[in-house]
Amino acid sequence: MDQIAQIPAPPARPRDGHKGSFGTVLVVGGCPTMPGAPALCASAALRAGVGLVKLVATQEVLQTAIAIEPSATGSIVDPGEGTTRFSLAADRADPTRSAVVALGPGLGRSAALTQSVRHLLRGPRAVVLDADGLNALADLRQARPAEGGPVVMTPHPGEFRRLASAVGLDLDDAAAIDPARRVDSAGALAREHDAVVVLKGAGTVVTDGQRFAVNTTGNPALATAGSGDVLTGLIAALIAQHMSPFEAAALGAHLHGLAADRWADRHGPSGLTAQDLARELPDAFEQIRREGSQ
Repeated sequence: MDQIAQIPAPPARPRDGHKGSFGTVLVVGGCPTMPGAPALCASAALRAGVGLVKLVATQEVLQTAIAIEPSATGSIVDPGEGTTRFSLAADRADPTRSAVVALGPGLGRSAALTQSVRHLLRGPRAVVLDADGLNALADLRQARPAEGGPVVMTPHPGEFRRLASAVGLDLDDAAAIDPARRVDSAGALAREHDAVVVLKGAGTVVTDGQRFAVNTTGNPALATAGSGDVLTGLIAALIAQHMSPFEAAALGAHLHGLAADRWADRHGPSGLTAQDLARELPDAFEQIRREGSQ
């Protein structure tokens, strides 16, 4: 695989742009014990410049999630609609099926949810798959559906091992954490699923199986609950603003770490919350833009 020479530039922001110019992200996730995860994902997407964010969740989750991020709107998932209920709610929110889906934050696990994830992955929308979305794909014990839209997967090492085992990749437990092996291991999973893989951890690896980037930003402050939800929303927002999935993932990983670095410069390597991280994103974007213009 070839290593890319530089991190892609952020999307353009034309002066005559409006909400419709900058895309829509559907955040599909949340359960009664984790209603904050989709809200954090939505907050990150908005701070990354997307025009609209719509939360696809049950009424119980929406009441909490929209209170956390009131700039988002909601599409109510009806439990009576069976295993396709999340897909049907997504279609109500996005009838043209042109939005980008952030699938999995706080979703929970069950056989019915696994089938819901399968159904969404078969649709035409680009999907950023995280957390319980990844666990659902691993439970299917097959590669992601080939007929679906482009997919970005954002596993931590534990999720990576489950995904690799599910499709029969012969990778031991060290494959996802050994710096000498992470690039090749992530590339193998990316080729198996025809997807972009973002293997999280120190030196996050981003690869589509043909090229890769190893992220150099970030610090131990990122070891905090919800930071992965922020990364998912960030990458989804960049795809919605017309970046390719690989470029969005590479830039997203860089900005995610840069936001944490900016925060740690002021506060030190502990105490960062996911809300702090999302709030830091606009300044991280501006730093990249100014550095690129010099």
